[in-house]
Amino acid sequence: MPMPVADHLAVLRTEGQLLAAAADGADLDTPVPTCPGWALRDLLRHIGGVHRWARHFVVTGRAEESSEQLDRELMETWGDDADLVEWFRSGHAELVGALTDAPDSLACWTFLPAPSPLAFWARRQAHETAIHRVDAQAAVGPVTGVAPEFGADGLDELLLRFLARPRSRPEWGAPARLALTATDLDRRWLVEVSESGVQGDARPDTAACAAADCAVTATASDLYHLMWNRRDHADLAVTGRSDVLDRWRDCVAVRWS
Repeated sequence: MPMPVADHLAVLRTEGQLLAAAADGADLDTPVPTCPGWALRDLLRHIGGVHRWARHFVVTGRAEESSEQLDRELMETWGDDADLVEWFRSGHAELVGALTDAPDSLACWTFLPAPSPLAFWARRQAHETAIHRVDAQAAVGPVTGVAPEFGADGLDELLLRFLARPRSRPEWGAPARLALTATDLDRRWLVEVSESGVQGDARPDTAACAAADCAVTATASDLYHLMWNRRDHADLAVTGRSDVLDRWRDCVAVRWS
């Protein structure tokens, strides 16, 4: 089960503040190494726009997916570079406020299975913001981790929800199985990747993990960042075929909607 809504909102609030702090005063032309081709300016425009886009569904109760025109109207509202960090801060604060004020009975469009629309948007935006906070910190250094429970929650969302969608099918080749073990929680995941897509199991048995082509043992935070392609595996405990992790980085892409 996902973390409680209140916990996701607390993380969303903190991660947005950390992202803004990382970007505040930085050169907006600074490259973002975890998002090739992006500078800090692009990152702030993206996440600030996503926050406004997500808030729209929460406050309007829109039941249909957005359109390209509406996406542009909601997301592309930034002004001059001098005001970009504050533009991000205001959109983040408005999203946190909207989710905090939303009723448990909130009804609106979502794009991943969840206990409720409110639970979906709180979880999705907490992880969206946490991962892009890593991006902002990677541009200016240093990068900090996340709490074990939140890292595990993010792995569940990524492996069991995001990558299970048909639009996330990788151009992978021969099937491979990847086992993940968190050192700071009693949690394991088994992921099978093929041309058919990503199949995740959040409760695999020991034998299944032992038979995986590649196994990684690390903190939940490091596994979270690894599977989101925000770090490499150079200093992690890896057994079996490390090329599976290289293929993951090259082939597996997350599309946010």
